[in-house]
Amino acid sequence: MNLSYWEIKSWLHNIHFTIVGSGIVGLSCAINLKKRFPKANILILEKGYLPQGASTKNAGFACFGSLSEIIDDLNHHSETEVVEMVKNRQSGLQLLRQTLGDKQLNYKHFGGYELFLNQDNELYDNCVGQINFVNQLLAPIFNNQVFSITDNKFKFNKIMPNYCFNKFEAQIDTGKMMQALLLKALKSGIKILNTVSVENFKDNVSGVQIKTNHFEFSSSKLLIATNGFASQLLHEQVQPARAQVLITKPIKNLHIKGTFHLDKGYYYFRNIDNRILFGGGRNLDFKTENTTEFGQTILVQNTLETYLKEVILPNSTCEIDHRWSGIMGVGVQKRPIVKQISNNVFCGVRLGGMGIAIGSNVGKALSDLVE
Repeated sequence: MNLSYWEIKSWLHNIHFTIVGSGIVGLSCAINLKKRFPKANILILEKGYLPQGASTKNAGFACFGSLSEIIDDLNHHSETEVVEMVKNRQSGLQLLRQTLGDKQLNYKHFGGYELFLNQDNELYDNCVGQINFVNQLLAPIFNNQVFSITDNKFKFNKIMPNYCFNKFEAQIDTGKMMQALLLKALKSGIKILNTVSVENFKDNVSGVQIKTNHFEFSSSKLLIATNGFASQLLHEQVQPARAQVLITKPIKNLHIKGTFHLDKGYYYFRNIDNRILFGGGRNLDFKTENTTEFGQTILVQNTLETYLKEVILPNSTCEIDHRWSGIMGVGVQKRPIVKQISNNVFCGVRLGGMGIAIGSNVGKALSDLVE
């Protein structure tokens, strides 16, 4: 593409910070950089017409981990590490709320629930047996008991008579969150170019030469915030993980209220605008779902519909209105990767499916790496 003098001068000249990715991390990074360097020329490059990945495609859970997930984490991490992870997620949620405000997020504090299928007796017993220990572990963060056992008040089918309640979990409107972050960035003078893919870059002593699918330019610093797509530009331990989601048409007298986790968190659902938003199922075929390709599979979609009809809404009829997928970034370790790659290149990736919870913190930490 042959750019005009005006295009180069207005959008690509004297760029101090270039950020790849306009999701939660990229936008948070840019906003914090603008606070630190008010006169800096900041450019965000986004390969999609809307933010790609998971930031506009998630379920809108303001959560920090279900009871079974935290117990599982304790099998692979030290108690100190698990407490630190939960603390970072909680502080990240608070930072997001402080940055945008609860009204902009449509933040609703309805609590969260973990359901246990009838065949999951061992998992249920393990969670009940360790609930007091986990509550004591998390007490310094919340100054209160986090998890408790409650009865099946929403009348779900084929699950244990009781499930776990988390009174600190909440939900947001993902679309409103991203609109508010984009508007905040634009109002501060940050430039955003969509449908621009970074193909490669070269870190020179004086800056970074960046080649995109449309043009080449130079930037003093390059910050990569592409999460599940990180392997396309970096050699870091980040694996893409596709999450498939569906949403029903509006349902009359829908009584379900809160956020819900099922089958060790591999399935999740909520009520939004009197619809059921239901996602998950990548554990059915990890190999296929470890992809950067958007789309759906018959296996996952059929399973979601079966759970929807037999477990969530056993006495109701509903129609599917939309289906979509998002791409997360995961790894063996649940800690995000926030590091300096080379002299002028930095990254903040691998959010482990906790983008809403830790995206703001990761974005700020990424911006703090730059001097």
